[in-house]
Amino acid sequence: MSFTNLLVHVDDSDRCGERLTVALTLAQKHGAALTGLFAQSDSSGAGIVTRKAGPALTQAAQRAREMFEEKAREAGVTTRWWQLSHGEYGHVIAETVICSRYVDLAVFGQHDPEDSRVPADLLEEVVLNAGRPILVVPHSGSYSQLADRPVIAWNGSREAARAVNDALPLLKQASSVLLLAFHTQPRAEGGGTVPQVDILEHLASHGVTATQERMTIASMTPMDAVLSRASDHGADLLVMGGFGGYGGSLFPLFGRGSNTRQILRQMTLPVLLSH
Repeated sequence: MSFTNLLVHVDDSDRCGERLTVALTLAQKHGAALTGLFAQSDSSGAGIVTRKAGPALTQAAQRAREMFEEKAREAGVTTRWWQLSHGEYGHVIAETVICSRYVDLAVFGQHDPEDSRVPADLLEEVVLNAGRPILVVPHSGSYSQLADRPVIAWNGSREAARAVNDALPLLKQASSVLLLAFHTQPRAEGGGTVPQVDILEHLASHGVTATQERMTIASMTPMDAVLSRASDHGADLLVMGGFGGYGGSLFPLFGRGSNTRQILRQMTLPVLLSH
């Protein structure tokens, strides 16, 4: 299992260069091709009937493409270019979600309310609906090194299992992997017994040696605890499930979408999410 086909969201924002650097570094490391997807809201307002990009959006796309192709040439990475036809709100979200389904991993930037070129809920919609792992780069900081010391947030849920599997190409190349295992509420009696399962054993079968820490949440929310421990560990990547829905769950510590929203708003390091 390896990454051969990556995508990076490109726009005319100040932080586009940083996430492009992250994506190109990953492409180099894994020998992957990189697709640049230009998706941006049209501040001048796309016509309701014509649905054509306005002059400002066209110029922004040209600047973004020139930057993308120049940096890719310098990095020696094989690329292709995708560009949405206009910047209407619903079109940007729907088409970005669809495009993200045709790659192994998609790289996006954390939403920055002070310098945003896309709908505020684009990132959450992509995480929950693309069906692919999404790597989110924070809207501040530099991340030239990625996934050398990853932390996995593990609660045994479907989403967490997908995230671990999707992150295997990164985990295999890490020098230190820390798995944070969170306690969940026991199931009701009568549900039967579960065979002895071990996520560390599964990781080891793929050549990944990880250290496990069990965490009980007491005085802070699960996401605060994760970010705090990741900082203490000197982590450069967080791997976790991306949760939809905002009700109860068999996995109450992580099984609420509010925790995913919290990470997307308060992240302090790159995060790989799978739903």
